[in-house]
Amino acid sequence: MIRNIPSLALLLFSGLIFQQTNAQTDERIYEIMDSVSADRIEADIRKLAGFGTRNTFSDTISDTRGIGAARRWIKSEFDNISNNCDNCLDVFYQKDFVTTEDGERIPHDAWVVNVVAVQKGTKYPNRYIIMSGDIDSRASNTMDFETDAPGANDNASGMAGAIEAARVLSQYEFESSVVYVGLSGEEQGLFGGKGLAEYAKENDWEIIGVLNNDMIGNIEGVDGVIDNRTFRIFSEPVPPNESERERTMRRFYGGEVDGISRQLARYVHTTTETYMPEMNPMMIYRLDRFGRGGHHRPFNDLGFAGIRIMEAHENYNRQHQDIRTENGIEYGDVIEGVNFNYAKKLTAVNAINMASLAWAPPAPKNVEIGGIVEPSAKLRWDKVEGDIAGYKIYWRETTEAQWQYSRFVGDVSEFTLDGIVIDNFFFGVAAVGKDGHESVVVFPSGVFR
Repeated sequence: MIRNIPSLALLLFSGLIFQQTNAQTDERIYEIMDSVSADRIEADIRKLAGFGTRNTFSDTISDTRGIGAARRWIKSEFDNISNNCDNCLDVFYQKDFVTTEDGERIPHDAWVVNVVAVQKGTKYPNRYIIMSGDIDSRASNTMDFETDAPGANDNASGMAGAIEAARVLSQYEFESSVVYVGLSGEEQGLFGGKGLAEYAKENDWEIIGVLNNDMIGNIEGVDGVIDNRTFRIFSEPVPPNESERERTMRRFYGGEVDGISRQLARYVHTTTETYMPEMNPMMIYRLDRFGRGGHHRPFNDLGFAGIRIMEAHENYNRQHQDIRTENGIEYGDVIEGVNFNYAKKLTAVNAINMASLAWAPPAPKNVEIGGIVEPSAKLRWDKVEGDIAGYKIYWRETTEAQWQYSRFVGDVSEFTLDGIVIDNFFFGVAAVGKDGHESVVVFPSGVFR
């Protein structure tokens, strides 16, 4: 029994108890986190680095060296994982032919081959959440496909993460489809991502989001900072293929930082803070690092939501460098530069977000907002097909990066937030499943009076 506590303190204490006991978390997410293995990730990184070079234009015949041996081994791992889950994965190569006329970084004509493993959803098989890592590596000269380029962190770490996520998540069933993929041709011009994005478009994939993992194993930055908890989430503000009408509407109604990729980034940030509070997700409001690119970009180019997840502190001495020592400085992307426990943490970040999205209902469509010159904000949307818990409205002050406030409004198709002035906030709507998992928040795309 609580005695002699001032009434205000008692109220605050009771409120805290209420918040804690009513927080919607899923024990399966914690199981997924605990199942990710640093030892398995280490073994996979060592295996990939052991192929000598994985340059996209390296040997394709050898069983021990080059890109061909690497992608065959990756496919065999996906096949083994599928065998262990009663053939739950559809594993295949997706490839496109590139020639020297396709870019300055192509030394000779070749096939750019991706390795894809699809875990079909039980309820929404044509909705896909994708985790990608890059198969290829490079030396100082990206045209040099013979020099050793182990690419232990860039990007055996991301590729090993995708394989490990497949091992863990294949033990569960999801309503939406989950895809694990190794992409090639990243260092030569993002060709693998371009090929798979076009494949997805041609096959009418409804992509929830792409989580591109490129370098998730380094904790020691070239600036001397050592950090095994912080990671970056890169996302562009709005889709590059938006219409002129959408650009015009944004001028009057806002949404400069509320595109589909930015909403996906916020989702990853929130899920990580909920289930992995020891981690420090860092939202970066940029497509990628300054002037650089990654394999989520080709998906963004076609209008799909995609983000990059990576380490916070890069070591440029270990990126795109021939293995050597100069002036006492060691160069090269070798095993010694990878922290396997950190790679485990970022793999878990991916796995829990893919699971949460794949268990969530589809996001509401045709979200519209009203309330101009009124003391309230009104929202309406098309209801999601199927049996769900309902919808949650989010809002935030216009200068805030993350959603600050929310209200669950039940299984309705419109709602009025009385006393919330539309001019002072941005708004969005998410669908909520009966197990508590939510869709990505949808920013209004239309207005009504």
